[in-house]
Amino acid sequence: MGIEGVGARVARKEDKRFITGAGRYVDDMVVPGMKHAAFVRSPHAHAQIKKIDVKKAQGMPGVIGVLTGRELKADGIGNLICGWMIHSKDGSPMKMGAWSPLAFDKVRYVGDAVVVVVAETKSQARDAAEAVDITYKELKAVVDAPKALERGAPQIHPEAENNLIFDWELGDGKATDAAIKAAAHVTRMKIVNNRLVPNAMEPRAALGHYDKAEDHYTCWTTSQNPHLARLVMSAFYNVAPENKLRVIAPDVGGGFGSKIYIYPEEIVCLWASKKTGVPVKWVADRTESFLTDAHGRDHVSTVEMGFDKNNRITGLKVDTIANLGAYMSLFSSCVPTYLYATLLSGQYNIPAIHANVRAVYTNTAPVDAYRGAGRPEATYVLERTMETAARELGVSPAELRRANFITSFPHQTPVIMNYDAGNYAASLDAAMAASDYAGFEKRKAAAAKRGRLRGIGMSNYIEACGLAPSAAVGSLGAGVGLWESAEVRVNAVGTIEVLTGSHSHGQGHETTFAQLVNQRFGVPIDSVSIVHGDTDKVQMGMGTYGSRSGAVGMSAVAKALDKVEAKAKKIAAHLLEADESDIVIDNGSLKVAGTDKSVPWFQMALAAYTAHNLPGGMEPGLKETAFYDPSNFTFPAGCYICEVEIDPETGTTEIIQFVAADDFGNIINPMIVEGQVHGGIAQGIGQALLEGAFYDASGQLLTASYMDYTMPRASDLPSFKVSTSNTPCPGNPLGIKGCGEAGAIGSPPAVINAITDAIGITDIAMPASPSTVWAAIRATKKG
Repeated sequence: MGIEGVGARVARKEDKRFITGAGRYVDDMVVPGMKHAAFVRSPHAHAQIKKIDVKKAQGMPGVIGVLTGRELKADGIGNLICGWMIHSKDGSPMKMGAWSPLAFDKVRYVGDAVVVVVAETKSQARDAAEAVDITYKELKAVVDAPKALERGAPQIHPEAENNLIFDWELGDGKATDAAIKAAAHVTRMKIVNNRLVPNAMEPRAALGHYDKAEDHYTCWTTSQNPHLARLVMSAFYNVAPENKLRVIAPDVGGGFGSKIYIYPEEIVCLWASKKTGVPVKWVADRTESFLTDAHGRDHVSTVEMGFDKNNRITGLKVDTIANLGAYMSLFSSCVPTYLYATLLSGQYNIPAIHANVRAVYTNTAPVDAYRGAGRPEATYVLERTMETAARELGVSPAELRRANFITSFPHQTPVIMNYDAGNYAASLDAAMAASDYAGFEKRKAAAAKRGRLRGIGMSNYIEACGLAPSAAVGSLGAGVGLWESAEVRVNAVGTIEVLTGSHSHGQGHETTFAQLVNQRFGVPIDSVSIVHGDTDKVQMGMGTYGSRSGAVGMSAVAKALDKVEAKAKKIAAHLLEADESDIVIDNGSLKVAGTDKSVPWFQMALAAYTAHNLPGGMEPGLKETAFYDPSNFTFPAGCYICEVEIDPETGTTEIIQFVAADDFGNIINPMIVEGQVHGGIAQGIGQALLEGAFYDASGQLLTASYMDYTMPRASDLPSFKVSTSNTPCPGNPLGIKGCGEAGAIGSPPAVINAITDAIGITDIAMPASPSTVWAAIRATKKG
């Protein structure tokens, strides 16, 4: 085993090109004859399109084409779809309103694309876009999801009466109502999970190129799953036949879920390229990103949690209204349903759970998965309620949680999930020790002498990662399978290429996947290349989201390595005149166990390709493919503890300490895992303290720039204390659970629990900005 293998803190291979500015992103791509696109977007949240006049724009310098939605429809380009079918509790299918890549009759949110201009330069395209004259008849808008359900609210899609997309439930309603009714104590809360804008470092971009000579399309795009983009654009949007469409996602500067989907711009750039006869590139500016990237969260929930006289949870009842925005994005329907309600048991043994979810259209940007996707919303509901219940019951928040932990595995929850392994008490103990939980009261008293309010908050999260298995999610309405693929190519000189259907957009796959190969064969990680993101190079795969690259993607690689290893041992046994069962691979050589006979890895590989001396009947070469479909989700879990100090005169909250104790199963590279946790916590703290997307009543986004949407900075964050106490996942060959979303899931309730503890209140709205905290302190004093 090399020192670069599994468990080693290996520096990321890919960082050399990133930190030296040598990364290659969509905006770096230049195709001969390439021109630039600018979109004309609706300034209204809700309006009928009465007339579009493009004549002035067509005559402006450099303009090649000005294209509208009616032309797009005439060419047979399809509407955008939602790929996960949800049925209401009455059995009726979800009400999916039409979403044309270019609106032609009606616009439904500010930023809705109406016209595309293609010109020689970006500035010429933008100038011409401003010259397009569109006559609108403005309609009343609604941006608040509960209000959208009210009688008389503006009707956004004719397919969805009262803007209701579906009314869905999970769990046993009667048993839960009975448990709540019989409970010795019931904690009741209204909980709001605020809307967020993803804000990846790299804005979305697309470059569409139609090659007339080959009758072939190529799309460079900022995508987390290029194969899915190719499938959907060919099968549903009719942009091009799948065998004539190549999708390339080169280096991608962050995604957080917002780059899973196919947006109007990719479709339009490909279509416009064929229409105009030139390659067409579009790169979003930051305001376009704020307006049109799929937003996240935006839930309003009412919760009832019942306890018996021994403080054991007897039932949990949750009613949620989920704002899905103006249109149903690709995976939007599963976020507030199967990625949310199925995790409401958390780490707790709750005998009866019932969730009712109503998904609603509003005149806002579409809402879909954002780092954690449903799991943060579930954890926030559960952990805010648990903390509040502890205060109402007068017991320690830590011990209330401990008393209700699941301790026996596997554990079947009342809401579908079957937890395979875990040790929740270990994470709780680790976090309490690292935070000196027992010494908090002394620190609080010391802060009070300095005129500061000090609070401590806890959050015990669980999430479902590696979304699977395909048959199960298919039965729940998923339009695609959730397996993953890998191909391992051993070259004639012994170097190795791993082609994976997973996609890296910051996770470090080029390092961790190579470490797995190093662990198996002992070859240096620099001799291992990881290839992804190009549908012409890599076999069909399902991409990266839901912390699946390790548990699912690397498991596919491991299966392919098994096949390579088996053939390599056969070749080595033949070369060494030994029995195949006696061959072992050690430090880059294949050896006969118990002897000094060996053959170097490269020599074995060369023999596979020269084929002069192979076992009888063996095919030349050394290349293997595998597909892996998980048997179950994986269930990372952990305990986060946040400690804050608040200045009561200004409402400013300072995070004094943040401790994260996670269980991610087996870990490939601890340094990369720590980085993922740090990033997730930073985003969760951003949601809790700073970030929030807000619309006015007319549907104008008030937070459409960094002047108004506050992102966390280094000065807002402490040095995190992170640790792991790992129980291997029994459901995949590597024992991996996944780590990419945990920080964003567990941190918001920990922060809000700490703030409410410091002030002595039950609840406070996210983001808990200084003005919000200051007002809460004043209200408490008046009360």
